[in-house]
Amino acid sequence: MHSLSAIEIRDKFLRGEISAVTIVETFLKRIEKYDHEVGAFLAVFNERAIQQAKKLDEKRKAGHKLGKLAGVPIAIKDNIHVKGELSTCASKFLTNYRAPFDATVTRLLEAEDAIIIGKTNLDEFAMGSSTENSALQKTRNPWNLKCTPGGSSGGSAAAVAARFCPLAFGSDTGGSVRLPASFCGIVGYKPTYGRVSRYGLVAFGSSLDQIGPFATTTADAALLMEVVGRHCEHDSTSLDAPQEDYLSSFNGDIKGMRIGVPWQFLEQLAEEPKQVFSAALEKLKSLGAEIVDVDLSILKYSIAVYYILATAEASTNLARFDGIRYGQRSARAKTLDEVYDFSKEEGYGPEVKRRILLGTYVLSAGYKDSYYKKAQQVRTLTIQQFKGIFQKCDLVALPTSPFTAFEIGAIKDPLQLYLEDIYTIAANLAGLPAVSIPEGFSRDGKPLGMQLIGPQKQDVRVLKAANAFEKVTDYHKALPELAK
Repeated sequence: MHSLSAIEIRDKFLRGEISAVTIVETFLKRIEKYDHEVGAFLAVFNERAIQQAKKLDEKRKAGHKLGKLAGVPIAIKDNIHVKGELSTCASKFLTNYRAPFDATVTRLLEAEDAIIIGKTNLDEFAMGSSTENSALQKTRNPWNLKCTPGGSSGGSAAAVAARFCPLAFGSDTGGSVRLPASFCGIVGYKPTYGRVSRYGLVAFGSSLDQIGPFATTTADAALLMEVVGRHCEHDSTSLDAPQEDYLSSFNGDIKGMRIGVPWQFLEQLAEEPKQVFSAALEKLKSLGAEIVDVDLSILKYSIAVYYILATAEASTNLARFDGIRYGQRSARAKTLDEVYDFSKEEGYGPEVKRRILLGTYVLSAGYKDSYYKKAQQVRTLTIQQFKGIFQKCDLVALPTSPFTAFEIGAIKDPLQLYLEDIYTIAANLAGLPAVSIPEGFSRDGKPLGMQLIGPQKQDVRVLKAANAFEKVTDYHKALPELAK
């Protein structure tokens, strides 16, 4: 069963070929058997999932209408609230924090009869590109257990790649859904900013964060978008737009679609990823798409702009974790100042401290104009350049990452890790929809992903093109050894 797509599992359940309890027990057994090697989950909801499954079996037996995700197990990144369950954000600070309410995505999933199976590991407060910054455990890539699954949503990506569940959710601030999807050989989708409600997501960079799905097929990702892509009155940045129908557009026809490639920006790409990416473009051409050269020279500034804006927002958002209102309080503190200082010193890991310090610096008097304000201006130029490009083409294609999954501990320099996001950050800065889909493998058998980026609100177009590519390739069908 674990090699089936979410839609196939749901349909088997709806036809009465299999019970929801059997589905859940199958995946729980896989997690119990293999997750000690992978480390994808921080919490597994055994009892909760079985209870939900029993209710669904009774619902089907009684002939009641069932939802779009009936009987499908889903994992949730541990910075998205599930009422009554821990939301640790993989930080020592929040190991005692139980969510007092459901995130909007959680509520929508359960309303469509999905079964939430557990919470997954991440870089602490979603700050990182390898899941090595988790304060709670290491997560390994199912394709090569010596390697990182990418980050920050590495636990969710690893869970889907290892077939511990057919679907999962992560959050994407600078590539945190797409990069792990590339490293783990699955589909990862970042919607248009505001398309999916952020209510119940612990904020990192509020103008950049977006919740997005992981799946083994583009159809499964589209199904999730049909469920969660709707307006939410609890989120002031939520798009007030009607729900969209994705699956009906999946006809495999992208003839005449123009796909822009910024070749000048890809000059530094290593030879093997460049070859795999070029072969993927040839597949798109064989489907009738036209490949056009576009100028995205502004992207050379994207890393600098992102790490000014994201850290500035992070330093503001994380000020609430002070040892008073949320999470752990230092036991050695005697005064109010010590509560603040010691709680933060003991609660935050090194990467989070680094980003808070950087963000506080760029917002400080004397530096705000020269850093933060300048970065906002370049962000505006980035948005304008993308608007100009989308006059000439329908989508932009880029590699998701400049390289494949690297070994855990191999990259010591944080700046080198930041450069890993070079191709993903622009979509967040401009609020654009973007998907990473499997495009092939390196010579040593590691997955590589291709990224398709569309204009704002053109989520259907992005996933339609990704689905057309998927229909003429079989990379998404490949399984890591422990899932065979």
